[in-house]
Amino acid sequence: MRKVVVYIATSLDGYIATNDDSLDWLFRGEIEGDAGYSEFLESVDTVLIGRRTYDWVMDQEKGNYPYKGIESYVFTKRTQENTEHVSFINEDISTFTRELKKQEGKTIWLVGGGEIIHTLMREKLVDGFIISIAPSLIGKGIPLFKESDIEQDLLLTSVKQYGQFAQLHYEVK
Repeated sequence: MRKVVVYIATSLDGYIATNDDSLDWLFRGEIEGDAGYSEFLESVDTVLIGRRTYDWVMDQEKGNYPYKGIESYVFTKRTQENTEHVSFINEDISTFTRELKKQEGKTIWLVGGGEIIHTLMREKLVDGFIISIAPSLIGKGIPLFKESDIEQDLLLTSVKQYGQFAQLHYEVK
């Protein structure tokens, strides 16, 4: 069965963005290379992304979708026509992901956002995490993990350093 992996960056205090969706703090830290991004991307053939995160990415990339050539699904509550690079999904996230995991293929990258990560964790559909920790404390913002009653044990499989960033690789037990 295919694996769903969350590959994401967070501040040391656990936020993935400020309250106004800024990632400026992420780019202030000294990083070495691309922090393993290219290598990870080679293992991926499918991207799952929430609508709010998709809109943010498209705004940052000035409308140029960055994951061309990778099967991409955007979860949304709105009805929207698919584009050349993205299929918009307006159905149960967990059911859709469960079916996707049964198909042949490579790693499924759960890009974000936090709500989708929480939903798929609750349903035990996340198989691993690759979390890059930026050398920043931002005090408040959008947390990587929502407060919840979800408990999951993880197995640390690797720790890498990329400049001032630490990258933790976990498998879900």
